[in-house]
This record gives sequence, structure tokens and C-alpha cells, in this order.
Amino acid sequence: MTSIQFGTDGWRGRIADDYTFANVRRCAQGFATFLNRQDTTRPRRAVVGYDQRFQSDAFAAAVAEVLAGNGLEVHLTDRATPTPVISFGIPHTESRGGVNITASHNPPEDSGFKVRDQFGGAIPPADLDTIMALIPALDSPSHIQRMPLGEGLKSGAIRMFDPTDAYCAHLTGLIDLEPIRQSSLRVLVDAMWGNGAGWMPRLLSDGGIEVTELHAHRNPAFPEMQRPEPIPPNVDPGLAAGRAMGADCVLFLDGDADRCGFGDEKGNFVDQLRVYALLAYYLLEVRGERGPIVKTLSTTSMLDRLGEIYDVPVHETGVGFKFVAPAMRLEQALIGGEESGGYAFRGHVPERDGILANLCLLDLLVRTGQTPSALIQTLFDLVGEHHYARRDLALTDDAMKRAALTTLDGLDTEGMTLAGRRVLRLDRTDGYKFVLEDGGWALVRFSGTEPLIRVYTELSDAAATQTILDETITAIGLQSA
Repeated sequence: MTSIQFGTDGWRGRIADDYTFANVRRCAQGFATFLNRQDTTRPRRAVVGYDQRFQSDAFAAAVAEVLAGNGLEVHLTDRATPTPVISFGIPHTESRGGVNITASHNPPEDSGFKVRDQFGGAIPPADLDTIMALIPALDSPSHIQRMPLGEGLKSGAIRMFDPTDAYCAHLTGLIDLEPIRQSSLRVLVDAMWGNGAGWMPRLLSDGGIEVTELHAHRNPAFPEMQRPEPIPPNVDPGLAAGRAMGADCVLFLDGDADRCGFGDEKGNFVDQLRVYALLAYYLLEVRGERGPIVKTLSTTSMLDRLGEIYDVPVHETGVGFKFVAPAMRLEQALIGGEESGGYAFRGHVPERDGILANLCLLDLLVRTGQTPSALIQTLFDLVGEHHYARRDLALTDDAMKRAALTTLDGLDTEGMTLAGRRVLRLDRTDGYKFVLEDGGWALVRFSGTEPLIRVYTELSDAAATQTILDETITAIGLQSA
């Protein structure tokens, strides 16, 4: 592989196919060159972390060797560490940026190279393009500077690093954990075999709350799920375990703990759009805070309604935190998030944090005294009912992608309807979003991390969601799966 392409959140690939030590070192060299050109008021320093996947620690060591070989002081995490904790470690150590070896929620065969800026947030698209341009060719190994790990550790160029205590102390300044600890909630946490294992018990121990963990040790094969992504059907074992123990709620953390999922007291999944609306409601109504909301175009229009009710602006971006993070900094946003279950909060790093999001959901339950299902009804009473559905279609080859793109680019929406609803316009900001006359929408988007076409919809009518998906897929010349 001579060309490495960054998607919405860095580079991901298949281990031992395109994701090799040679290519990881190439990526690290490009990123090192990029960091050395950044803010000269900051030390030449970087953070490197990794997840629980196969060989992640060894890939992280390879990255540390290259960064150190390029004159950067490297803080290498001493264990598999959640992405938000790694991101927090970047400004905490006054680093210029960081690398996380993780494929997040991808299948077990994959790994990734996730890059972060000096704020701990996703890097904007223009800078991602710069990094890619700086990656040396595969046949130019002499362009890669390396310092052996042992030498780096001995000289101090590479330092083993544990940001846990500092991160936990920071969280206590964002949310009062004591009422949660002293509550009588019974909570099941499904760590999905990932980096989030142990974190919720650590933060909430020594109180009345009962926290039980599932899938809380390392297993890179991710048994009982297709992938560590907190959506159905991967969440089904956790929801079943929650029902069996009579849990008041079920909390999910994806493979690197930057995304969350939520189950109610009946063991039903609460989709990511409703979770985002609940989190915004929590900040605006329950905590009485005010500030802009940043959302991607693939997430809920309930946020627009909440913005109207609480008189706060709502800013819409393309999909991915490479758009959300810069917008949050620019607007000094109260909250930012996306459809995948990633949410970021003011006063914290501009990065998805599944740990903090789950703590906010628990605080919402404690402060209101309501069950999750009752809170959703409270939300619907305020903004109206909203129902969401998504379908992922595998791209079997480039020809399939080209054919779908050709159809979408040539689509005439004049007079077009979906499930009897007139299409008002087609938004091509990021993907193809069909805006419908009743306030609903359907979106077609090519994944930036996997060979998939994602088709989404949100409507006020639950019965029509699958029809909308079917008709949208047909309209682009594909077949429903």
C-alpha cells in the first residue's frame, strides 16, 4: 500500500493487510513532521496511547519510536487507555498533539491511527490533508527517523504516562459525583471488551449505587457482538443482562470509550439521537446552563426545537468530530455531538467522551428522580415525538460506489416523495440529505471509516421509518438489506 487515506477520524485498516508496522511508521513520520511545524510556543511534545486490540501496544510503541526519533518528547500511556483520557492528556501535558492506536468500533480485524490536535480534539480536514501529504512513500524508509524504545525510555525522550488521576480530578470539576454515588441506582455497564472497563466502578465506588460490569476484560475477538459499537445488535447481550438483574439503566461504552449507548429500565435500547436530546435537555433544563449546541447533519432535529425553546443557537456541521471539534471551540459551545453516540461538553476537551456522557445520564436520573422511559416521554412532551432508524449497506466494490454516486449526483428531487412526504430540498453539505415537508429527513452518506453506505432517517411517525429507508435505498439504485 503506497497511499494512506485519512477518513473522518484518521486512518483505519485491516491488521497485517494494509495496517502494518511499515505503514504505521510512515503515518507516524508524517504526523511528526506536522507536529514539528505547529505552535512553537509549546514544547515539542506528544502523547501516544492505544486500545485493547491485537498488537495495539506494539503499534503504539512503534509510533513512539518515530516521534522520539523526530525530536519530540513522547508521553506513552502505560496501559490501554480510553480515547477521551488520552485526549485530555494532550493539553494536560502541554503537548502539540497526540496519536491513539485504535479502530474504535470497527470489527476486530481492524486497527487505526487516530490523530488529535493540541486541544485534544479531532484535527480539521485541511490539516488532515497536510498530514497525508507529509507521509513518506513506502519505498523511502530512509525518510523515517526512529529511536529504539529502550533507548528512548533510558534517555527520557519516551516517558511512560498515566493520566488517570488528573482526568478523574478534572471530571469532578465538571459534575458532582457524590449524589450519584449515594443513590440507590442499580446500573449495568457493558464495556464491550474495551478501554472503558473499570472506569465507572472506579469513579462511583464507595456509595449506595450498585455498578455491575459486563465484557470488562480484554478479548480482541469481541465475543457476543459483531463489533464494539454501542448500537443493536451489539448491545443485545448487555440489555438482556440488564433485564436479568433488574437494572435501572444500562450504560454502554464502545471499544475506545469515546462513545456511549444507553438502555432503559425495561432493557430497551435508547437510540443515540434521543440520548443527545436528553443530554441537551439535562444541561439546559436540569442544570440551567446556556450556550450554543453543535450537531452534525446526521443527528436529531430535536436539538433545533430545544434551541428554540431555550433560546440558544444550534450549529450544524458535516459528519465527524473533525468538523464538530473546531465548531465547538469557535462557538464556545455548551455541547457537541453526532449520530454515532459521541458527545463532547463545555469545559472539557473538544472530544467525544463516553465516560462523561454516561455520568451525565446518571446525574439526570438522580436529579429528576425519573426513569429513563419517563424522561423520554418528558422530552417528547416538550419537543414532539421523534423516531430514528439507520441501515448500513456493504460496498462490495468501487463500481458499486461509483454507480450510487452517479445516481445521487444526477438525482432530480423536483416532485419527489418518500413514503408520501414531499422532498423539499437535497442538502449536499456532507452526503445527501433529503429534507421532508413534515420536518423529517433521510440521509445517504458514504462512511469515512469503512466500506459502507449508511442510510438514516428521523421522523415523527415510527411506522414510516422503514418505508423511508426502503424508498431512499431504491431511489439511489440499490437494494434493501
